[in-house]
Amino acid sequence: MRKSWDNSGGAGTLVRRAEPLKPVPASLSIGGIEIAPATVLAPMAGVTDTVFRRFIRNLGGCGLIMTEFTSADGVLRAKDQKAKRYLHFYEDEHPISAQLFGSDPRVMAEAARMVEGLGFDLVDLNLGCPAKKVVKCNGGSGLLRDLPAIGRIFESVRAAVKVPFTVKFRAGWSDDEIVCVELARMAESCGLAAVALHARTREQGYSGNARWEWITAIKDAVKIPVIGNGDIRTPEDACAMVAQTGCDAVMIGRTAPSNPWIFRQIQQYCAGMGTWVSPETSAVGKTYDEPSEADRYQMIRTYFQMLIEEELPDAVGKMKQFASWFTHGVPGGAGLRKAIYESKSAVEILERVEEFFEARLCDAAAPSTSSGQVLVREG
Repeated sequence: MRKSWDNSGGAGTLVRRAEPLKPVPASLSIGGIEIAPATVLAPMAGVTDTVFRRFIRNLGGCGLIMTEFTSADGVLRAKDQKAKRYLHFYEDEHPISAQLFGSDPRVMAEAARMVEGLGFDLVDLNLGCPAKKVVKCNGGSGLLRDLPAIGRIFESVRAAVKVPFTVKFRAGWSDDEIVCVELARMAESCGLAAVALHARTREQGYSGNARWEWITAIKDAVKIPVIGNGDIRTPEDACAMVAQTGCDAVMIGRTAPSNPWIFRQIQQYCAGMGTWVSPETSAVGKTYDEPSEADRYQMIRTYFQMLIEEELPDAVGKMKQFASWFTHGVPGGAGLRKAIYESKSAVEILERVEEFFEARLCDAAAPSTSSGQVLVREG
């Protein structure tokens, strides 16, 4: 589907849209749990651990955070340290949802009980992961070809826990096997509190465009909250999705690691909608903070320090993984990434980051730590 917006011209350019944008809702209630604002950090394997979640939470603007997707079988295995690490969280992360995957209704139900006992606010079922190793075990999007099996999981988990139970799924296995509307209706009939759609098929993986019309179709089919996910890269995208689909909240995944300010930017953008009019063009303008180089330096340093303090066994690997995202758009970033990749310890990586940015900021004629403003004009 061709989106009815175009932000390819960049900040400060005139942007024409076929229809007016709508702000992302200020809040959303999922089974009595208040999500404010109505924005969700998507569960991402290898990304949304407790450090990254708290990092996003501290930047502001994100209403709900979610764990990495976690094996229900692993939760039940007392010696599965990976599952324990995935489900570790702090009090300042509330509201937080734990996402589980698996195919055995009994195992899923027992794992959900354990998650509830740990203090999570919600439990979510993963029916979206396209990874082959997950799909071959009939987990993630692999279950999309077996709706009766999904129904049994829905019923078992719903009966096992009192916290809100939700599901995140893809539109179907392929364009020839679209099941999202039927699946959403089944979720509602089984008592689930909300549904989230990544508007791609399993066959697409993460390629091509998200088909937002599938989100619209689900919104038209059920009364429970519908969360839209896919191709939200800017605040304008988030508002375009709400306008076109009527979804109750937006979920953001891959954009968050490269632009962790995205949630705060959405909140600022929505708060400022319609507050500025150009006398020359009568265009409505919106503003949101665009991070300066000093802001980005502070962000990288803060995140890396949090990783070190948490004493994660894979802290060095995570630093190197995130370096490519966090240095996006930084002049000379390739040199910094090379220095990070060649470092042998977490402390050394942090030192390389500090050396790089402090040299750049010292060389700047007038370094500024204040955030600039992005202006988008709408005709």
